[in-house]
Amino acid sequence: YLCSSLKNIMERTTLFAELIFPLPVEGCFTYRVPYEMNELIEAGMRVVVQFGKKKVYTALVRALHENPPSKYAPKYVLSILDEKPIVNEKQFVFWEWMSSYYMTTLGEVMNAALPGALKLASESKVVLHPEFDGDYQKLSEKEYLVVEALELQQVLSLTDVEIISEYKKIFPLIKTLIEKKVILVEEELKEKYIPKIETYIRLAEDQQNDESLKLLFDQLEKRAYKQLEILISYLNLSSQSKQKFPEIKKNVLLKSVENGSSAYTALEKKGVFNTILRKESRLHAHEASELVSTIRLNEAQETALSEIKQSFNDKNHCLLHGITGSGKTELYIKLIADTISEGKQVLYLLPEIALTAQIINRLSRYFGKRVGVYHSRYNQNEQVEIWNKVLDKGSEETQSYDIILSARSGVFLPFSNLGLIVVDEEHDTSYKQQEPAPRYHARDAALVLANLHKAKVIMGTATPSVESYYHARTGKYTLVDLKKRFGGSLLPEVLVADIKVETRRKMMK
Repeated sequence: YLCSSLKNIMERTTLFAELIFPLPVEGCFTYRVPYEMNELIEAGMRVVVQFGKKKVYTALVRALHENPPSKYAPKYVLSILDEKPIVNEKQFVFWEWMSSYYMTTLGEVMNAALPGALKLASESKVVLHPEFDGDYQKLSEKEYLVVEALELQQVLSLTDVEIISEYKKIFPLIKTLIEKKVILVEEELKEKYIPKIETYIRLAEDQQNDESLKLLFDQLEKRAYKQLEILISYLNLSSQSKQKFPEIKKNVLLKSVENGSSAYTALEKKGVFNTILRKESRLHAHEASELVSTIRLNEAQETALSEIKQSFNDKNHCLLHGITGSGKTELYIKLIADTISEGKQVLYLLPEIALTAQIINRLSRYFGKRVGVYHSRYNQNEQVEIWNKVLDKGSEETQSYDIILSARSGVFLPFSNLGLIVVDEEHDTSYKQQEPAPRYHARDAALVLANLHKAKVIMGTATPSVESYYHARTGKYTLVDLKKRFGGSLLPEVLVADIKVETRRKMMK
């Protein structure tokens, strides 16, 4: 038995993980994976590890191998946070290119790429030492205030200690209390993403027949009229559904009856209603109202669309030089429809969030729930939901997004099968990230991302940037001109006037 056990131990695979931290530090750090986690851990998952003497961080697994570091004994991975990877291999390759090209650390790219709610925060907490003898004589006035607060609240954050002591630099105070064996400092990891939970109610199964309902009505009519109101309201709301006894949101039911909360609780205790908790999306879904086939293109648009499709066969990248009002968006919609019909994803980049409202309405009219919007004005929980809907491409459980409308940060989303990137208003300087690092240009990054996915890129503008126009004129991109306005409306007349001369002539008005 002993020999068998030793043999099993010797045959165990010892895994090591290369981890990326969301910090401005170079490269990856090697940690050892506990044997019991071997079957659970994968590249792209988040793990919790100790980094430094006191800090605990969330890191991303870049790779797994069996080669121990030669210069130091690696620390262990403490826990795994995800059931499946949240970052894929193409994203890692894209991050590494960005780190190299824009001369920044991989950790800073990770910090910019992941939504804030996917990065756990490590916060130091102060608690009373279990061996503290209650001797207040050895404490200074400020130390006593901290201990008194701990006896009332049990746990304090470092911010709380700073407020209580009125010290700007609290670490000397903390250090003294630790040396006196009055307090302990511990790390607490806080998960920032909180799923939205909605409460539904449904009539209990044993009440879902005419006899039981009649008996219940008779009982409530005599003793508890408020409870009867709740029951009648539930049945009225049920009549609006195709199901006989559907699930109804609890808050909708309680709004329909004034001061009905305690009455509902009483019915729940009697077993009349069952409560169901469900995870729900915070994102608003739109229904498609029109078919893409109903879009009618004019002759100039048809010619441009044909040239774009031909250019995709030759070079993959196309610069659409379309004057204002020429109908570029209709061409984008046609190209998007072709792409998603092949089962591929689309990224539609805009320079500013302010421009998205009109485009969202136009795309949603044709593609409905398949359109998602990703930008910084969404809160952290909403950003994580969008990240997951892009990540779960092909999932039967959730409605995934085939089309993402986004400002520059959309290039970081976890696409698995990207087929087309639209860079609208490609000349706009808002595509360039100025602060903080990585200081990337979303248009240029989109071209690299497209190459990784073997996707097509169309850059649209009425006033091309110098570099894009140069690439188009020298053959790196295909240049497609669209110089006729949609509907045949005329271009405005352009006058060149010397204002100095016209002012002297008193012709200025």
